[in-house]
Amino acid sequence: MTDPAPKPESPRPESNVDRITAQLRRMAAEFEIKPDERIREGDMAKRLSVSRTPLREALNRLVSEGFLTFTGGQGFFCRSLTPERILDLYEARAAVECEAMRLAISRAPDADIRALKDELDRTEPLYETATDRIALLEMDEAFHMALTRLSRNAELTNMLDNINGRIRYVRMIGLNMARSDARRLSAHRAILDALTDRDEARALATLRAHIELRKEDATRAVREAFSHIYVQAG
Repeated sequence: MTDPAPKPESPRPESNVDRITAQLRRMAAEFEIKPDERIREGDMAKRLSVSRTPLREALNRLVSEGFLTFTGGQGFFCRSLTPERILDLYEARAAVECEAMRLAISRAPDADIRALKDELDRTEPLYETATDRIALLEMDEAFHMALTRLSRNAELTNMLDNINGRIRYVRMIGLNMARSDARRLSAHRAILDALTDRDEARALATLRAHIELRKEDATRAVREAFSHIYVQAG
């Protein structure tokens, strides 16, 4: 008699710390906690109706993810919002996505590339009719995450997901719907065409040109973001 097949492991249930981390991550990503603002643990525990022990663990997780900083003797702070920080993140994003593209050229099955092209065809009408900047940004992020997953490297995918969270607010505020949609779709198609042809030089050049940010653009995006952060708080 053969032994029964082992049962698949159940997914780990979400813990209280996981929930607090997700809530704080959203608050930090959307600058509901303002740039460089000190997080007073007692006040935040009351605000979230949680105890301080899981709150402290969640805050430490977000320090490791780059959403918060910690200064000895002073405590936890929301990350800074400066053009230099944003440029650093965009450079990191370009490095991650370009390495993922380099790997995808040799690893991605043709069927998976075709599936991503089909998805782009499906979402194109949504791009053309969307009036919600958040929806547009989510579609753009979904394309780039799918593109990165073609690398078959989970760490690169996780890194891009983290970077996206840390620049999402600035990208959302700075999104110019009047002139960006057609150009973004055109770039996405050009990237996929180069990947389909397994043309590494063209794919990397097209991708990098699509996602790089100039310093003047970063400065303007940060200025607009600060305006929204403090207007909303007023």
